[in-house]
Amino acid sequence: MLNVGIIGVTGYTGIELLRLLQSHTHIKVKSVFTASYAGQAIAEVYPHLQHQTSLQGEKLNLDEITQNCDLVFMALPHGHAIELIPPLLAAGKKIIDLGADFRLKNQSDYQHWYQHPAAPETLLQQAVYGLPEKGEKENIKNANLIANPGCYPTASILATLPALKADLIDPDDLVFDAKSGLSGAGRTLSLNTHYCEASENVYPYQIAGAHRHTPEIEQELSLIANKKIIIQFTPHLVPMTRGLLVTSYLKLKKLISKEEIYKIYKEIYHKEPFIRLCDHIPQVKHVKGSNFCDIGIQIDARTQRLIVVSVIDNLIKGAAGQAIQNMNLMYQFPENFGLNSNTVMYP
Repeated sequence: MLNVGIIGVTGYTGIELLRLLQSHTHIKVKSVFTASYAGQAIAEVYPHLQHQTSLQGEKLNLDEITQNCDLVFMALPHGHAIELIPPLLAAGKKIIDLGADFRLKNQSDYQHWYQHPAAPETLLQQAVYGLPEKGEKENIKNANLIANPGCYPTASILATLPALKADLIDPDDLVFDAKSGLSGAGRTLSLNTHYCEASENVYPYQIAGAHRHTPEIEQELSLIANKKIIIQFTPHLVPMTRGLLVTSYLKLKKLISKEEIYKIYKEIYHKEPFIRLCDHIPQVKHVKGSNFCDIGIQIDARTQRLIVVSVIDNLIKGAAGQAIQNMNLMYQFPENFGLNSNTVMYP
């Protein structure tokens, strides 16, 4: 039995981790830590977990983690994991960081985009980017530190990877239009996610290359293409709780049939348990509550563009579910263990 801990359990990502892990037959959640609700039963903070867990939130205690846990999930805002990880690695613990602190390999990039000192270079190079379908499974299996990808990058990279690998598209003309539910903004109160502001409203934010997921997408696509890539990325908040949709506009080098492109995508993804290639245009409701990424493709012959629509549940494949998928690979459990939960979702 694998003993795990969760640091930051009472955010939306942390509580989704706990919910999903309740149905994982190979692990036991030993300790959960929260700065906001230390001393309270988790089921009191989140009543949807009544009769599912008897765990109580605790103040962070690294000694307890060292004694009780084999693996630690960190579901913290950026900047908070950097100082916690070195002593845990030194104690022989494995770590999956769901924050942004280890996603960007370039220290100056991190400092520019996150306005916070970067992690040491040795740790950045040690961290494995945990997007299994990108061809990282062997690296993930051997990793001690996983940088769990962001939600927008997950959907954007998976939509683009096969076309980029097959050299079908112009890497200098990549446009991503993305829409996310409000849970992606986290549980902290803000004006933009206030009901009266968000209801019956859709709005772009951090546009013109200002969103922090932009360099993450560019970094990973550049590695795939073996050249520096700059993208156009525009995210929007939409009035739903869960779900994320990316429409990718990819300029074809030459016109090719939809059937040929579908075949290329299928060759790359046919063994992936969580990618579903659709013969229709997918919708966020098709993946809500799951770890699936649904992908649909169309060709616009007039503009010679490949249009790829990818959808995920931002809290699962975009965060907690992908973290569990990575854990399963690290410990050679079946990849889908713990990802077919029947427990109640919240939010």
